[in-house]
Amino acid sequence: MIQVQPTVETGRSILVFLPLTVTAALAIVLAWGLTQDPSNLPSTLIGKAVPDFDLPPVQGRLLGLSSGDLKGEVSLVNVFASWCVACREEHPLLMKLAAQGTVPLHGLNYKDRPDDAAQWLNSLGDPYTRTGADISGRVAIDWGVYGVPETFVVGADGLIVYKHIGPVNKEVLAKIILPLVESLRQQTADRDMREAGP
Repeated sequence: MIQVQPTVETGRSILVFLPLTVTAALAIVLAWGLTQDPSNLPSTLIGKAVPDFDLPPVQGRLLGLSSGDLKGEVSLVNVFASWCVACREEHPLLMKLAAQGTVPLHGLNYKDRPDDAAQWLNSLGDPYTRTGADISGRVAIDWGVYGVPETFVVGADGLIVYKHIGPVNKEVLAKIILPLVESLRQQTADRDMREAGP
């Protein structure tokens, strides 16, 4: 039986192709990543209670925001900042939503200077029922925020039901968020009727 011993040349061949193989693998992973929708990043908080927090109001506002404020009715929590370009893009739609009174909309102001946040809301309008100033960004981290804007749907039981990453647009609002709000309200009404009994 003849045994073939690896030669120096065989080792060099492997070393020549190793970078090519690694580069090809990275290219495949990168190409796959570019085809994914960044707004579909999973949230580990879906189905869980909102994190415990208590934030003071944004400068010039009377009502801050706390976890206790997010129980009792279905609501939306919108994470925004004055320095966020995409927040400006969605703001007119949030103003319309607030004017219609369809669902309570609360603001979580992320890492903003107090004067900047107040000036932004004063000049563009304030669609929020309550607005918490998260100057350190700690509360947003607890919520699992990747960046701003992000919008959460919170059930009447205080559970996070849905998370939208990026600016909310008419299509997302009409096809996902508002139907979900209505469904949650119906579930709450059905549960209340069952608990009330015959």
